Amino acid sequence: MGLLSLAIWLPIAFGVVLLAAGRDEHAGVVRWIALVGAVLGFIVTVPLVTGFDTSTAAMQFVESVAWIDRFNVNYHLGVDGISVWFVLLTAFITIVVVISAWEVIDQRVNQYMGAFLILSGLMVGVFSALDGLLFYVFFEATLIPMYIIIGVWGGPRRVYAAFKFFLYTLLGSLLMLIALIFLYYKSGGSFEILEWHKLPLSGTAQTLLFFAFFAAFAVKVPMWPVHTWLPDAHVEAPTGGSVVLAAIMLKLGAYGFLRFSLPIVPDASQEWAGFVIAISLIAVLYIGLVALVQNDMKKLVAYSSIAHMGFVTLGFFIFNKLGVAGGIVQMISHGFVSGAMFLCIGVLYDRVHSREIASYGGVVNTMPKFTAFAVLFAMANCGLPGTAGFVGEWMVILGAVEFNFWIGLLAATTLIFGAAYTLWMVKRVYFGAVANDDVRQLQDLNRREFFMLSLLAAAVLWMGVYPKPFTDVMDASVAELLRHVAISKLN
Repeated sequence: MGLLSLAIWLPIAFGVVLLAAGRDEHAGVVRWIALVGAVLGFIVTVPLVTGFDTSTAAMQFVESVAWIDRFNVNYHLGVDGISVWFVLLTAFITIVVVISAWEVIDQRVNQYMGAFLILSGLMVGVFSALDGLLFYVFFEATLIPMYIIIGVWGGPRRVYAAFKFFLYTLLGSLLMLIALIFLYYKSGGSFEILEWHKLPLSGTAQTLLFFAFFAAFAVKVPMWPVHTWLPDAHVEAPTGGSVVLAAIMLKLGAYGFLRFSLPIVPDASQEWAGFVIAISLIAVLYIGLVALVQNDMKKLVAYSSIAHMGFVTLGFFIFNKLGVAGGIVQMISHGFVSGAMFLCIGVLYDRVHSREIASYGGVVNTMPKFTAFAVLFAMANCGLPGTAGFVGEWMVILGAVEFNFWIGLLAATTLIFGAAYTLWMVKRVYFGAVANDDVRQLQDLNRREFFMLSLLAAAVLWMGVYPKPFTDVMDASVAELLRHVAISKLN
């Protein structure tokens, strides 16, 4: 069993043990077992980055074993510069989520922790799969634990939100399954994704495949106008569910564009790039304005996520190195920043039991340490230079200007809208006089919360100040992807 298999199955194994053996009367033991599983899952992903060869675009840490011989399906894993960081990010966020729930979840603790550990392994599987059917199995399996997390530990409308989340993403994925079966027969009976990259497909076939993949990945990102499930899911999900949803699960859709749409149907991707750019800009502009009028902090950050992911898809479909690399960097930084912002909202909710902006005011007077973290993450969400939020957005804007000045100008408005809705929330929640007795009685961060937010703050600042390790790893793979698309265009 290689490192990628360990990264997938180690947290899943711990999750299954927790589901089978844990009870609420042993909640303390369950929490420690969950933390050990999350930490071990992270440790085995570290060598994937430290041992990564940045000079090649080839798949690394490859594992391949026959799975279903009759249909030539293989358990085939590997990572390149595009996917390796997301494996590490998934394992890192899982640790943070386990710590965040340490004192907050006191019922069905084993099921809660087990669901997140299983979800972590499945998401690593999505980023690692090089067999089309294996990818689909992991991609769809991630719905089950997240559906349970929202439906069991969510808010008053949790059942509605869970059903909406499940149905939207499942229906989109069914078209992708049809596309995978078509490619299987077109390639002579192979589910190998890298073989599909070489298939000579007609223009009509490429267009149909493009929209089949688009249906699955656009919902998952989510792109406008199929984004409406996300605010409901975020508002009703427990804090850990919102963190994983924003930090990792949205990235599964964007990753799908890079692994399937662009390399398998490059001609159709370029033909329909204008359409994708248009709806990406709508997400950046329109959704930014929608975020500006939100009264619920979770909804505001949820709409902010849609706008930031619009930046990602914009970067991918302008087909230059700055744009694609910037989109990937934005995905990683958004994982840190959005996860941190949802955790901050969770810290306040645990104390006041309200997500309404109007319920707060002057929090800095009673929680100065917490406010320092919250403002740092808010500044990163605005794209402040020196934070992770700036790097990817700046790269995409530069790439967009190189592609078309007016598209770059429209994309840059996200910095204005992002600052507007984020700072407007910060002003009303954290600054000014103490607004009410709930705020007056607030207790500042405990050691667990301080440690949890410190991990994310370190990641946000490290990536903002020194993004070179991130861009170096993805450089060769991005260049190879764009070369493949360019060669297809010439042919």
